[in-house]
This record gives sequence, structure tokens and C-alpha cells, in this order.
Amino acid sequence: MYRSIFTTLFLSIIGSFSVTISVSGQSAGITDNSYERFTGLSSSEGQLKFFFETTNRYDRRSAYRWLEWVGKAIDSAKSAENTQDYFIYKTIESQIYNDLGNYEKSIQIGEALSESLNMMDFEVKSRMLGVLDDSYEAMQLYNQQLETRMELKELGVDVPLYDIYSNIGLHRQAMIDYANTYGDVLEEGNGFEKAAYFNQKATFLRKDGSVYSALKEYEKALETIESYMDHEMTLTPSDFREAIFLKGMILGNMGKCLVDQGKYEEAIPYIEAGISASREYDRGRYQKNAIDFWTELAKCYMENDDLRLAKAYLDSIDMQPRIVNNKIAEFNRLKANYHLRKNQPDSAATYYNRYMQLKDSLEYNQLRKQLLGLVVSFDLTNQKESIIEQQRMDLERNRSEILQREKTIYLSIVALIFSVLCVIALIIAYIKSIKNKRLIENQKKFIEQSLVEKDSLLKEIHHRVKNNLQMVSSLLSLQSKSTRSKSAINALEEGKNRVKAMALIHQKLYQNEDLSVIEMQEYIESLVASIQSVYKKEGYDISVNVHAEGTQLDVDRAIPIGLILNELVSNSFKYAFNDGKTGNIDIYLKKKGEEVSFEYTDDGVGLPEDLGEVSKGSMGLSLIQRLANQLRSKLNIDRETRGVRFWFNFT
Repeated sequence: MYRSIFTTLFLSIIGSFSVTISVSGQSAGITDNSYERFTGLSSSEGQLKFFFETTNRYDRRSAYRWLEWVGKAIDSAKSAENTQDYFIYKTIESQIYNDLGNYEKSIQIGEALSESLNMMDFEVKSRMLGVLDDSYEAMQLYNQQLETRMELKELGVDVPLYDIYSNIGLHRQAMIDYANTYGDVLEEGNGFEKAAYFNQKATFLRKDGSVYSALKEYEKALETIESYMDHEMTLTPSDFREAIFLKGMILGNMGKCLVDQGKYEEAIPYIEAGISASREYDRGRYQKNAIDFWTELAKCYMENDDLRLAKAYLDSIDMQPRIVNNKIAEFNRLKANYHLRKNQPDSAATYYNRYMQLKDSLEYNQLRKQLLGLVVSFDLTNQKESIIEQQRMDLERNRSEILQREKTIYLSIVALIFSVLCVIALIIAYIKSIKNKRLIENQKKFIEQSLVEKDSLLKEIHHRVKNNLQMVSSLLSLQSKSTRSKSAINALEEGKNRVKAMALIHQKLYQNEDLSVIEMQEYIESLVASIQSVYKKEGYDISVNVHAEGTQLDVDRAIPIGLILNELVSNSFKYAFNDGKTGNIDIYLKKKGEEVSFEYTDDGVGLPEDLGEVSKGSMGLSLIQRLANQLRSKLNIDRETRGVRFWFNFT
């Protein structure tokens, strides 16, 4: 399974490389790359559009090379006093710092630009606010993020709230808002959009603690994206690359679910698949997804007591230039756990103190209350236009009511009378419903009491039947002691064993919570143990293997099976192993659907050649055949194998 995950992801990534090289080589030659295409554009507006619409912009040139070029463009725009170009290149610069994970610098540039919002055109303004929104979220500055979204709303940009809800812990509300925003994707979207929808929905479920439901949604997302990649014939290299990344994220998220379930060994290949996809996709950027997965992998290896690999991933995180607040806290917790397992209490205490300080500094509860108020106010702002429209309609309705006052008064009186009548009717109906409810509750209690009494009576009946059968068995034992004929004693012993087999059925039913069925594994083991106890005194050492796990039968079918086994096991002990008194007996009883399969084998001396003549005078074999007929089946005997084999099927 692990190998198939890595093979699929590897082939997909190789496929994306080959498609990209092929297309780019045909269109612009082998030297074509995002950086050269960007710098070759003649207008700053075109460069802005190209930059934000290209996901693999750092494919050939690092982000620092981009910063160098953009810095020169900013200086040129300032020298030429071209404010629009200056705003464009500063917005691009802010996004590059965001890609590098330097969110503080990105926010600093964005906040400086926000003072000149009125001087920007719509495209630059919306792009700049979008970068600022993303950086605020990464720094967990949700107050400022909400203010930025209010500005985007004023620009006419449709801004959802599901990510805000999720960030403050309202994951169910986030899922509802997400479904309301993107629910039409399930009807109109392509395979990629549907897979992304299922992945995001599963993430909300996982964060809310519904791990098993989340895992099912992730599996649905994985199936959808794989079908999209296999059957979509018009994929561009960029589309294929996005699909590879989404598939990796889905696999990584499935790994997180397995970690939450405590399945650390099983989670490792899924998380490693997520790391492979994120590192390829985020080439040249700050790899926050990889850090997230590294943290999960460190946790897995630590739980599996592989401290060497756990330390390797923790060191990889530690070497990153920066980590967001919540990841720093988790990193310090894992480091404390690592040093504790290495018997280094001083180092463990240092990291644990850092973890507690970071955790306390977040002041999560107070922040959540504050943000809830802001979210409510933001919702009210979003609804402002609809409220104004509603008020206008109310005014028109009031004006119409004033013009028709007399008619309104008349209708009000009629409505009042009707309301009084309705109230009276509701009161009467309520009183009747209370009476009916009490009657139903009384009847329910009576029925429940009757069921309890019925179960008690059934248990008592099975108990008494068991006692009566045991009494019959005791009487047969007494009779055998007063009888001198060996054949009569044997017949009485066989009868006593058959009675015991039936008594054991009723004993198991009496002990069960469910009086309708019997667990056959336990019953057969008890029956065999009773027979073995008799023959062990004579030196027999027979191994009996019972295979009937999970098979349940009602009493009408359990009794014939018990009697058949009593005869077969007794015969094997008597006749099959007389030479060495050692051997094996295997009993199979399996239920598949409505059909039950029965098979009995031993590796003894086998059946005699004159089986037909013997069976005429043998009550045991005749009884087995009759009991099989009672189960509406036919007994089959295999004499070609070593020992003996009986089998039949019944429903």
C-alpha cells in the first residue's frame, strides 16, 4: 500500500515535468521561464496580472532574484514619479515577502500602501488588500484581517467568512458558510473543484474532532482528483501541477487523520506524500505546508520510539527562518518530549517552559470572544444593503396601510377574533396532546415491563429445561451404574452425552443477553471440552480446533448441530485414534449470508470399507444423517482423504 502511494505521486510529478517541458519548449524554446516572461512584458499592468496568476513563478529564478528586479522597478517608478507603477511593484514586492514567509515585512509594505488606497485603481487595490489579508491570517492578526475584509467588501469583492470561523474554532459554522459559498461546485464544477471542495470540508470536520467522517470525505476527494487526472484530456501543465499538489495535500491530510486515531505507523507514508507534493509546489516559497507535515512526522516517529528520525525532522523545522506562533508552540512541546525520552530533564524543562509561555501568550479565549463580536458586526455590515431595502419596503407598506385605515381596522378585528379562536383551539389541542402523551407513556411503560417479564420468563424456562435435562442425564448415569450389560451401559452413556449436548444449549441461552441466538464458537468449545474430559482419563491427547468465530444460530438449528458434533467427536475418540491415542480434529462452522457451511475432519484411521453395512447397525451414523435431513441438507462423506471428512450446507 505504501509503495503504491509513492509510485502514484512520483509518476504524477514526473508527468507534470514532462508536460511542462514539452509545452514550454514548443512555445518559446528551452530558455523560456516565468521570470523571463514577466520581465519581458511591456506594461506594469500586464506584469501584475501575470505575477498573481502564475503559481510556479519561482521555477527558474529564486524569490530573492525577483525581489532584486522588483526593487529596481520600484526605484525607477519613484524617480519617474509614476505612482501607479510604484503601487503595482510595491504590491508585487509585498506578495514576494509573503511567499518567503516574511509576513511582518509583507504587512509593513501593505499597511504603508493602504494609506493611499484612494489613489489606486481597482485591480491594484484588490490585489494589495488580498496580500494583506493573507499575511494577517498567517500572523493570526484576525482583528486586522476582518478590517481588511470589510474594505474588500466595500470594493464589491465577495468575501466569505468560513476561514475566519475556522481560525477562531467555529469549525462547524465554517463548514456551513463554506457550503453556502461553494455548494454549487458539486453541480457545476469540474473534478478538480469538487476534489478541493471535499478536501476543505474534510479539513473542517477533522479540526472539529469528527476524524472518521473527515477520513471518508478525504477518500472521496482522493478518488475525485485521481479520476480528474486520469480522464481529463484538456489539462494544461499548470492545471496538472495544481492537481498534483491537491492530491498530495489530500494524502497528507489523510495522514493527519490517522495520527489523530493513533495509527502513527500507517500515517507516515501519507504524510511523506504530502511533503513531496508541497515541496515541489512551493519551490522558492516559504514552505509552511512542509513544516506542518514535518511536525506530524516528528510526532509519528517519536510515538514509534524512532528518536533519531524524530530529531531529524525537528532539526529541519528548527533550521527554518521563521515559524508561525501556533507551530512554534507545538515545536517546543515536541522538543520537550524528545529530551524527556532521551533522559535529558534539564533540556526538556527548558523547552516545556517555552511551550507554556507561548501557549499562555496566545490568550486564545479572550481573543475568541473579541473576534466573535467582530464577526457579528462584520455580518451586520454585509447585510446592510438588504436591511436598507427591507426598511424601504416597510415604509411603502406603512403608507399603504395609512391610506386604507378603515379596512385595516376591520381586518384587524376579524383577525383578532380569529386569533382568539385559534388560541382556544390550540389550548384544547394542547390539553388533549398532554393526555395522549401520558397515555402513550403509560402504554410504553407497560410494554417495556411486559418485555422485561417476557425475557425473565424465557430465561427461567431455559434454566428449568436445562435443569430437567441434567436430571435426565443423572438418571441415565444412575441407570448405567445398575446395569451389567456393556452394550446397555454404552447405549446409556451415549444417550447421556446427547442429553448433555441439548442441556448445554439451554444453559448458553440462559446465560446470553440475546435469548434468540447462540454463539456457536463458545458452545462448540464447551461441548468438546466436556467430551475430552471423559477420554483424557484414558490417555487420549487429541487436539480439537474449532473455527466458528462470529457464527450465531437459533436454537432450532443449534441443537441438531450440537447432537451431530457429539456423535462425530465421540466416534473419533472411540475409533479413530485407538493406535496412538493422538491426533487432530478440525471443526468448521461458517455463515455466509443465509447459508451455513459445516465441515468435520480428523486424521485418524478413517472409515471402514463396509461402511454401508456398519451404518445400518450404527445408531450414531443413522442419527447424524437424520439430523442433517432435519436441517434440510444431505450429509456428504469423503473417504478418499486421510482420516474422515463429513460436510453439508444448510440455511
